[in-house]
Amino acid sequence: MPREEPIVSLEDVMLNYEDGALVLKNVSLSLHKKSFYFLTGASGAGKTSFLRLLYMGLKQSSGKLTIFGNDVLKASPEEQCKIRQRVGVVFQDFNLLEHLTVLENVALPLKVTGESEMRREHQAKEILDWVGLGNCFNARPNTLSGGQKQRVAIARAVIARPDILLADEPTGNVDEDIANKLMNLFYGMHKMGACVVVATHYRQFVDSFHYNELCIENGCVIDRSRKRRGV
Repeated sequence: MPREEPIVSLEDVMLNYEDGALVLKNVSLSLHKKSFYFLTGASGAGKTSFLRLLYMGLKQSSGKLTIFGNDVLKASPEEQCKIRQRVGVVFQDFNLLEHLTVLENVALPLKVTGESEMRREHQAKEILDWVGLGNCFNARPNTLSGGQKQRVAIARAVIARPDILLADEPTGNVDEDIANKLMNLFYGMHKMGACVVVATHYRQFVDSFHYNELCIENGCVIDRSRKRRGV
C-alpha cells in the first residue's frame, strides 16, 4: 500500500536572513500526518526560523516548500490564510492579545472557524483546566507570569485540533510536572492525527520520550529519528 502524501514537503530549501547570513541550506525532508518530531540544535542554530518557515512567517530564499499540497510561494493570500487555520503555533513571544481575557484568547481560533459562543467557552474552559489555569479565565495577559502565558498560548494553539502543531521551547517556563503534562497533551494531538514539531534544548525530554528527532547543525537539518513501536 503506497504511503500517503506528506502534509509538509521541503525540496532543497535555503533560508537567508535579510543581511544575507545563511540560516538553512539545501533542506529536503517530508513530514506526514500523525508524526512527532523533536527539533534540536544549539542556541542560534535556526530552530525558531525553521518553525516560522513552516508557518509561512518567513519565506524561503530558494527551493520549494509545499504545505497541504500548496506551493506556498504560489499560494494566494486567501489560500495562505486557509493553510494557517490548520496550523497551531506556540512561539516564545506568546502573541497573546492584551485586550482579551485568557478565556477569550484561547477561544479565538474557534471564533475564527465559526463555532458558537457556548461551544467556544466550553472548550476553552476545558483546555485551560487541563493546563492548570482553571482559575484564570477572566484574567488579562499582563497579569500573568511567563509560565502562565506560555500555557495560555499552548491552549490556544491546540484548541482547534490543528493538522500541524509547531511549538518553540514550550516547556521553557514551567516546572517539570507541568512540562510532562504539556508533553502528554502534544502526544495526544499526535495520536489524533496531527503532525507535531516541538523545538527544545532539553535533552532529557528528547531522551525520555524517544520520538523522532530533527537536528539543525551548520544550516543542515539532520534526521536523527529513533523509532518506537506505535509512534
